[in-house]
Amino acid sequence: MTLYQVDAFTHKLFGGNPAAVIPLQEWMDEKLMQQLASENNLSETVFFTPAVNKHADYDIRWFTPEAEINLCGHATLASAYVLFEILMHKGEKLVFDSKSGLLTVVKQDDKYVMDFPSWMPERLEIVPEEMRQVIGNAEILGLYKNRDFIVELADEEAVRNCSPDFTLMKKHFDKVIITAPGRDADFVSRFFAPVLGVDEDPVTGSAHAQLIPFWSDKLEKKQLFARQLSPRGGELWCCQVNKERVTMAGQCVFYMKGEILL
Repeated sequence: MTLYQVDAFTHKLFGGNPAAVIPLQEWMDEKLMQQLASENNLSETVFFTPAVNKHADYDIRWFTPEAEINLCGHATLASAYVLFEILMHKGEKLVFDSKSGLLTVVKQDDKYVMDFPSWMPERLEIVPEEMRQVIGNAEILGLYKNRDFIVELADEEAVRNCSPDFTLMKKHFDKVIITAPGRDADFVSRFFAPVLGVDEDPVTGSAHAQLIPFWSDKLEKKQLFARQLSPRGGELWCCQVNKERVTMAGQCVFYMKGEILL
């Protein structure tokens, strides 16, 4: 099998979020896919096959080192890059069928625009004491939940300087996003998922499926520019299309191609 590694949501090598992309002609055993993802030890390994659904081009699945997940933005972006730029997919649009439904990616100049579901988070009335302990000294302005917990902080510095307790987070919470308004971006964020074997994910598209509707409503604007403040960093050009859909666009940089021998 051929493996491609692509840095997604970045314009420079060693930035953004690296994804391992493994094209298949047909699905292999799920246990083997999980073993490959664990061996790669990146936040995501993505597999795709020619689609069964006539409305899609490819079926797609994503695995962290610990588990399969239902949606991943950066590995979808990386898959689109591999298909458009290396495997020479014809046309300027791709449709993936996934556990989160149909996902469309359109090539626009040097960016790839992904159409994703919009997951509006709901505010929780009570902030658990365990969450305050996990986040540390940062003041929590609000706690929200959709797929993930979203912790609203005061400003970019609070997000940048946060040092979560990953051991405690793994005991009490699944996936946690921290977010705040940005200085030169509409909003900034960081994403943590130690329970999935990823203490901090460099850039997280699925988190933005929740952050875009959250900040679009809060800032009263449809077009948003976002930064994820991991050490590698990443940039996303976002849009709240309607209540059901969002788009997020990003760039990719090719890192390597290899062969897997089983």
